[in-house]
Amino acid sequence: MADNSFSDGVPSDALEAAKNASNTEKLTDQVMQNPQVLAALQERLDNVSHTPSSYIETLPKAVKRRINALKQLQVRCAHIEAKFYEEVHDLERKYAALYQPLFDKRREFITGDVEPTDAESEWHSDSGEEEKLAGDMKNKVVLAEKEAATGEEPNPRGIPEFWFTIFRNVDMLSELVQEYDEPILKHLQDIKVKFSDPGQPMSFVLEFHFEPNDYFTNSVLTKTYKMKSEPDKADPFSFEGPEIVDCDGCAIDWKKGKNVTVKTIKKKQKHKGRGTVRTITKQVPNDSFFNFFSPLKASGDGESLDEDSEFTLASDFEIGHFFRERIVPRAVLYFTGEAIEDDDNFEEGEEGEEEELEGDEEGEDEDDADVNPKV
Repeated sequence: MADNSFSDGVPSDALEAAKNASNTEKLTDQVMQNPQVLAALQERLDNVSHTPSSYIETLPKAVKRRINALKQLQVRCAHIEAKFYEEVHDLERKYAALYQPLFDKRREFITGDVEPTDAESEWHSDSGEEEKLAGDMKNKVVLAEKEAATGEEPNPRGIPEFWFTIFRNVDMLSELVQEYDEPILKHLQDIKVKFSDPGQPMSFVLEFHFEPNDYFTNSVLTKTYKMKSEPDKADPFSFEGPEIVDCDGCAIDWKKGKNVTVKTIKKKQKHKGRGTVRTITKQVPNDSFFNFFSPLKASGDGESLDEDSEFTLASDFEIGHFFRERIVPRAVLYFTGEAIEDDDNFEEGEEGEEEELEGDEEGEDEDDADVNPKV
C-alpha cells in the first residue's frame, strides 16, 4: 500500500501547517486594513500605557527631582494637619465641659431624679404628620379613659429603658445584644464620654453607668480608646486625621452564676484503659454585648493579626467611634428613631447619586460605541 504521509519528500503535517499560517497572515492583513479596528486597538493601547505611574517614568530626571521635592512638602503638610487635629481634640475637651451640665440634666430626667418643668417640657413639632399621630393617640386615650373612668394613667419614674431602647433601635448595637443581655441593659442609666487630659496621649473613655442590679457589683463599666494623630513614617501620605489604634476594657465583677459572657457545657470522657465514662463540666466563651469590655488587643510587637481578628478590631473601633460621635451627643433622637431616619435618608441619597452617575457612564459608553466599535 502506498504511503501518503509524504509528498515530494515533504511531510503532510508540515504542508498543512504552512497552509494554515498563510491563511492566518491573509486574515490578519484584512483585519489590519479596517480603520475602525485599528482605532479601537490604538485606544486600548493608549489606556494601558497612559497610567500615572507609567507617565512619571517617562519624565526627565530633572522633573522627577522636582516631584520628589513636592512630596517632601506634602509630608510637611501632613505633620501640620496632625497638629491641627491635636488642637481640634483640645477644643472637643473644652466644649465637652460645656455640654456636660446639659447631659447631667438629661440623666436626671431619664432616671426620674428630677421632673422637668412645664417650660422645659414644651415642644412644638413642625411635622403635620406627627401632629396627626398625636391627635390619634389623644383620641385613643380619651376612649381608654371612658372605658376605665376610675383608672389612672400610669406614670412610671423617668423614661423607662431609655438606653436599652437605643440599643434596640440601632442596628450596629442590636447585633451585639443577646436575649440574656437585655435584662442587664435595662439597668443602664447613662453613657458618658471623657477626653484625655491636656498633655496626655490622645484618647477617650466611654463610661457606662448602671444602677444597682443582680448581675454585677460595678456601678461603672469603662472602655478606653487610644488614638494617634501623626503620619505613619512608612506611609505618610495615608494620613487622614486621628485614628483609633488600640483599646482597653475593664474587669466586670459578676455575681455568682450571673456571668453571661461564659456558658457551662457538659462533656463525657471515656477512660482508655478501664472503659469507664465520666462527665466533666467546663466554661467556654459565650456571645454577649458585655464582651465589649474584653476587647481584642491590637498587635504591638510587629506581628500582623489574622483577617478575622483585624475585622473584629476594626468593628470594635467603629462602634466606639459611633458611641462618641453619634449616640452620646444625640441620645434622645436615637431613642425616638429620628436620628436613624436621618441616617437612612442620607444613605439613600448617596445611593441615588451613585445610580445616577452609573447611568451617565453607561450613556457615555453607548456614545463611544458608535464611534469606536468593539473588536
